[in-house]
Amino acid sequence: MQQSNRWRSTAAFWLVVSAVISVSLVLSSVQARASSSKYAAIVVDARTGKVLHSENADSRRYPASLTKMMTLYLTFEALKSGRINKNSRLPFSAQAAAQPPTKLGVRAGNSITVEQAIYALITRSANDASMALAELLGGSQERFARMMTQKARSLGMRATVFRNPHGLPDTGQFTTARDMATLGIALREHFPQYYSYFSVRSFTYGRQRIANHNKLLGRVRGVDGIKTGYTRASGFNLVSSVNDGGRRVVAVVMGGQSGPARDNRMAQLIDAYLPKASRSGGGALVARSPEVGTPVVAGVALPKTDIPTPFGRPSGVAGGDQLAAMIQAHGSDQNLGLQAYADEPEAEGDTEPASASAVETGRWVIQVASSPSAKEARAILDRTKNAVGFLGSASAYTVPFKAEGTTYYRARFAGFSSQVEAAKACGALKRKKIPCYATLQD
Repeated sequence: MQQSNRWRSTAAFWLVVSAVISVSLVLSSVQARASSSKYAAIVVDARTGKVLHSENADSRRYPASLTKMMTLYLTFEALKSGRINKNSRLPFSAQAAAQPPTKLGVRAGNSITVEQAIYALITRSANDASMALAELLGGSQERFARMMTQKARSLGMRATVFRNPHGLPDTGQFTTARDMATLGIALREHFPQYYSYFSVRSFTYGRQRIANHNKLLGRVRGVDGIKTGYTRASGFNLVSSVNDGGRRVVAVVMGGQSGPARDNRMAQLIDAYLPKASRSGGGALVARSPEVGTPVVAGVALPKTDIPTPFGRPSGVAGGDQLAAMIQAHGSDQNLGLQAYADEPEAEGDTEPASASAVETGRWVIQVASSPSAKEARAILDRTKNAVGFLGSASAYTVPFKAEGTTYYRARFAGFSSQVEAAKACGALKRKKIPCYATLQD
């Protein structure tokens, strides 16, 4: 009897401890969200349109790479109308090839298929492929952005304005969590024949296997897409579509403080609100509208570019420009490559001049990053050199270049006598999950 009472007392104790821990976790989650002025969220029943949860859902936010959802909407629209097909060649102009990472790395004058571009947007969140699609479908970035905004209005996205096709920083480009949920629902409703692209875990491009940035695929039951996004101004964004047990929801989290925090919050929302969604209904929630835009551009001029771009990056790791963002998010560069959350570089308006270098033109160098901040580029060089021992004799330097009116800084190491030597050094860095590529010093 005494032993039974002791057992009940112990069980009661641990029950209280468990309850305290649960309450603490909930409070800490609420406090973390409250401390972020960028946070917004919404959960919508995708069968009935009922809003199951809303927090700052109508507050203006930066979309970051969620922008690519609209680029894909207009691409699917062109596919459905027959203006293009998945095997149509997509040429890369100098402007498209010069977009900062994350990118596929296609050189100016080369091309890929439209389907490869779709996969590149969904998995790697490729900025260069986004620009190439914009130029193909709209003739120019500016015209395509007007098409995007016009389509947003026709879908009922009244608080959204687009300025570019990829989501790289632009203060004139903004949206709301509610509008992003509307777009997520419209993509499934209007293009069921193409929607499965969003659930792909990876795709192969050349010798690369490119993993999807969306870490909830395969982790949270029922999640079948859609898109991640990140810039410093936006925080970590995610739109998720869930289809499980006859219930469907689309949920949006914007302004997360880190990739894992954003993903965990999304998982919490799905767990809490999917059971409250209806199994009935299923009529169209977002009205269709006529196709917008101009005819597909034929014979796009492809001027050469003097900006060297790699044909690819290490699979499963964000492009070199993401090192700074990932270091900031994780506090260290020792775990880079384990989880690649950043989708695009940050813009700070940092115009600090690049450091001078006495590197001889025409010799082989390796590039590990580029950044809109010269200070960050140099910091990445220092971190890289400290993380490995074989770059001791290499000369670290930065080189400025301009893309879309913004100055970026390449972070490079020089001192390699041949392409083979540079490639070997780059291979050793990649084994440490540090993206890089070898190129001739320009």
